[in-house]
Amino acid sequence: MKFPDELRYTKDHEWIRVHGDTATVGITDFAQSELGDIVYVEVETVGDAVSKDDVFGTVEAVKTVSELFMPVDGTVTEMNSALDTNPELINEDPYGEGWLIKMTLDNAADVDALLSASDYADMVGQ
Repeated sequence: MKFPDELRYTKDHEWIRVHGDTATVGITDFAQSELGDIVYVEVETVGDAVSKDDVFGTVEAVKTVSELFMPVDGTVTEMNSALDTNPELINEDPYGEGWLIKMTLDNAADVDALLSASDYADMVGQ
């Protein structure tokens, strides 16, 4: 499994990539492998301010539904529309084409408090 060093991670298996005052969020390689084949993604929070650890959507796999948790405070600005017809992109490319949302950050410094790649790898036993 890979955990890119330029990303930060949550204990709930989301990752975040920061670009200035905006960020892209997805689920980790570990999370998608644990969920199995992803068949549906729902995000109804586009345009909403969402607090850290609040649910911003769900991912449905063949055998389970998993909530998606906001890694930091911010506003959801976009959902990856490619997931509407190709949710399996999360399984195929979790850190690239399988991203979930884009958001504006309330405080970019909050990202520094999240897990590094090595800390996340240790947490999941990799």
